[in-house]
Amino acid sequence: MATPPKRRAVEATGEKVLRYEAFICDVLQRDLRKVLEHRDKVYEQLAKYLQLRNVIERLQEAKHSELYMQVDLGCNFFVDTVVPDTSRIYVALGYGFFLELTLAEALRFIDRKSNLLTEGLENYKACRISPRSLTTDFFPLPLTLKSLNA
Repeated sequence: MATPPKRRAVEATGEKVLRYEAFICDVLQRDLRKVLEHRDKVYEQLAKYLQLRNVIERLQEAKHSELYMQVDLGCNFFVDTVVPDTSRIYVALGYGFFLELTLAEALRFIDRKSNLLTEGLENYKACRISPRSLTTDFFPLPLTLKSLNA
């Protein structure tokens, strides 16, 4: 005995719902997790630059030629150190490159970098995940989504 057309339509709809649920669980949630992890890394980077700006501003206010401080060597192992000249600082540019800058130059660099990161975050928030892909100029993180018709 053949199944009625309405029942076949309901079964087909149920199968589509299951496929959509699988797509959401398998693809969209994974892509969202990647996006959120990337966003968190950018926020961490921005926080480090803002912390460095505060340190540089305190150095400029103090006007000391020497600085005594503790440096973390890793695994919370600190050593006492002396910085003989506080007029210059090494700033991480990215990709393992460092540049020696004066304090004023470092502040200008930090302002530019933090503005760029902030703009990138704002643009990234404005993006919507499309069924094809998601890429931005600031955060090249392609999110390819599988076709539901496959």
